[in-house]
Amino acid sequence: MANLPRLNGVIRALEQGRPAFTCFSPPEIDAAYAMSVSKFDGVVWEMEHNPWDGRALRDALQYMLNRGQIVKASNVAPAVTPMVRIPVNGVEKAQWQAKQALDIGCYGIVFPHISTVEEAYNAVAACRYPRLSSAKNYEPAGIRGDGPHGAVRYWGLSQQDYYAKADVWPLDPNGEIFAILQIEDMRGVDNLDKMLTEVKGVGAILIGEGDLGQELGIPRQYEHPELLKQMKRVVDTCKKHNVVVGHPHVEAGNAERIINEGYRFLMCAPTRSYGHLDRARQIAGVK
Repeated sequence: MANLPRLNGVIRALEQGRPAFTCFSPPEIDAAYAMSVSKFDGVVWEMEHNPWDGRALRDALQYMLNRGQIVKASNVAPAVTPMVRIPVNGVEKAQWQAKQALDIGCYGIVFPHISTVEEAYNAVAACRYPRLSSAKNYEPAGIRGDGPHGAVRYWGLSQQDYYAKADVWPLDPNGEIFAILQIEDMRGVDNLDKMLTEVKGVGAILIGEGDLGQELGIPRQYEHPELLKQMKRVVDTCKKHNVVVGHPHVEAGNAERIINEGYRFLMCAPTRSYGHLDRARQIAGVK
């Protein structure tokens, strides 16, 4: 395999020791245009609460490509890394949306409502191809079906180079796929230590503070002490296992606290002025 540059901008940022700046966005062409020239490291096309539409997702990915930017960067990847949040909860164990999103060319999958070791294992396995049990880092055993023709074209690699790169980081240091598990209920909070002990290949844990707050009886009260207490448990567990932890609602007013608490996957609102993003980048010391 040729000595290829890092393709996934979110992984690149984390390897450089800085936070990765991302956002949720509907998979629309105008949004893709805007994202392609933004300061975000990545975008998560939101398809959990929006309809699952593979064609819309494919179009969003294509409209993020900018030939001039690719030539100047000498890197075939989009400047902003496309990922997607799929609709199915962990308990449903449906891998097909993850498979289709990866086959289109997405570099990362956000799996909602992961609460158990079994669900975490299934999510990471859905991002990996099968391999012999004697292979290095065999577990979690891959279950992704083989049909990456769209992804090969989108990533701009040969098929064999794609296979070599299409694995989960950081389990595979050369992998370009970022598996993000959302912890959104107390079962997930309580089981997280066991999940991260037994399941390798998790790129990041993203706290679903909205759903967690619903269960705690304090919906949308993002600064409530009880919610912050449970979120701190997640952060502390991720630090224990050296796993990136993400925050879904980074704003100008809370960015300093969130960065100081150790969150490294930062999701800012994609406003026209990008004020939240600019403030978070300033606090993190990123130009």
